[in-house]
Amino acid sequence: MTELAHREAIAEQLKTFIDPDKVRIDDESLQSHGCDWTKLYTVDPLAIVFPKTIEQVQALVKFASEQKIALVPSGGRTGLSGGAVATNGEIVVSFDYMNQISEFNPVDRTVVCQAGVITQQLQDYAQEQGLYYPVDFASAGSSQVGGNIATNAGGIKVIKYGMTRDWVAGLKVVTGTGELLDLNNDLLKNNTGYDLRHLFAGSEGTLGLICEATMRLTRPPKDLSVLVLGVPAMSAIMEILKAFQADMELTAFEFFSESGCQLTTAHGLQRPFESATPFYVLIEYENQSQADTDKAMAVFEYCMEQGWVEDGVISQSEQQAENLWALRENLSECCAPFTPYKNDVSVTVSKVPGFLEDIDTVVSNAYPDFTLVWWGHIGDGNLHLNILKPETMEKDEFFAKCQAVNKQVFEIVQNYGGSISAEHGVGLVKKGYLEYTRSATDIAIMRGIKHAFDPNNIINPGKLFD
Repeated sequence: MTELAHREAIAEQLKTFIDPDKVRIDDESLQSHGCDWTKLYTVDPLAIVFPKTIEQVQALVKFASEQKIALVPSGGRTGLSGGAVATNGEIVVSFDYMNQISEFNPVDRTVVCQAGVITQQLQDYAQEQGLYYPVDFASAGSSQVGGNIATNAGGIKVIKYGMTRDWVAGLKVVTGTGELLDLNNDLLKNNTGYDLRHLFAGSEGTLGLICEATMRLTRPPKDLSVLVLGVPAMSAIMEILKAFQADMELTAFEFFSESGCQLTTAHGLQRPFESATPFYVLIEYENQSQADTDKAMAVFEYCMEQGWVEDGVISQSEQQAENLWALRENLSECCAPFTPYKNDVSVTVSKVPGFLEDIDTVVSNAYPDFTLVWWGHIGDGNLHLNILKPETMEKDEFFAKCQAVNKQVFEIVQNYGGSISAEHGVGLVKKGYLEYTRSATDIAIMRGIKHAFDPNNIINPGKLFD
C-alpha cells in the first residue's frame, strides 16, 4: 500500500467516529497543524483530526492504541520547544473546535473551559463578569487553555499571580488507554492523596489529552501604573527589586537589554527617555491613591540616589502605560525576522545577576559577531536569551553554531541549580539536555508516571524523553 493509500484508509476509519469534515489529510492542513513556532524539524503527520466532544477523544485514543499510531495534541501551536510537532506519521489532535466556555460560578469564581478556548477569550470572558484571569503573555491571542496547562505557561504577571497551574481548579483528561479522569472536582481543599491534576500541568501532553478545565478567576487589578527605569548594571536590578518589594506589592517586574530597546524603537516605538542604558526595568503596580504614587516616587528617588537607576519615566495615562509595555512585549515579534535562537532559563531570583553575567560572557566570547537580546520575567528569575541570525548566514549554519555552545550554557545553569526551561518546556528541542536540571532518579520516576497513564506510549511520544 502506498503512503497516500494508507493515509486515505486511516482517514476513512477516523471518519466513523470523528465528523467527516473534521478529518484532514491535505498537505496544507498537515503542514500548518503539524508544527509549532520552532523551525528546526521536518513536519510529517499522518492526519489532522478536530474532535468536538470528549467521547470523540476517547474513541480516537482507543483507535490509536489498537492501530499503534501515536497522537500529538495540538493547541494554538505557539510553543517554542517542539512539543506539538509531528515528525513521524502521528495523528495530530487539534482542539480548535472544543472551544466553549460554560458554567460560570460567581461564588467560587470559576469557569469551565474546553481545551481549545483561546487565552484572550478567557480573559475577555472574565472581564465581562467583572473578574480577571491573570495569566498573560504575548501569545494570549492565539494560545489555548489546554496548551497553557500542558506547558504550565507563566508570562508577565508571575511575580504576583503565579503560573497556570495555580489557576486550575479541576481537569477532565483522557489517558493513553481512553479512560476519562475527572480530577479534583474543583475543590479548594482536597487532601485525599496524590493530586493528579498537578501532574498534567507541565506534562507537555505526554500523559493524556486535556479536554476540559475549570479555571479560577480573581478580582481585576485597579489603576495600574508603569515605571520604566534605565539601569547601568545587571547587579543593580536586584537591588531595585528588593527596594520596591520592601514597600509595595508589584504586579510585574520585567527587564530588557539596550539591544532589545533598539529593536522595538526601530519598529516605531519611542524610547522611554532620551538617554540609553545597558538595561531597562519595567515595573507595574496598582496606583489607587496619592499615597501609592508618593511611595513609588520615594523608592524611585532612593534608587537614583544609590546609583542603581540613571533615568526613568512613569505612565501618566492608560495609553502611555500600553506604550511602555510595548517596549517589552513587542520584543519577540521584533526579533522574529532575524530567525533568533532562543534560550529560556531560570534560577532563583537572588542568583540572577551573576548567572546572567556568566552566560553573557560565554555566549559573547563564542560569538562576538552575533547580536544578543536579553529580556525576561526577572522578578521570578526567568531570563530569555535571544541570539539573532546575521543576514548573510544560512539558518542551518547559524543554529549549528548556537547549539555548539549549549553545553556550556547549560553547565552554568546546572552550577546555579537552575532550569534549562523556565516556561517553554522541553519537548524535542531540549530533551537531550534534561539531565542538566533533573537527576537520573527524577527522570526514571517520570518515565514510570508516563507508563502508568500511557502504557502503550501513544500520547505525544518522544517529547521530554525517549
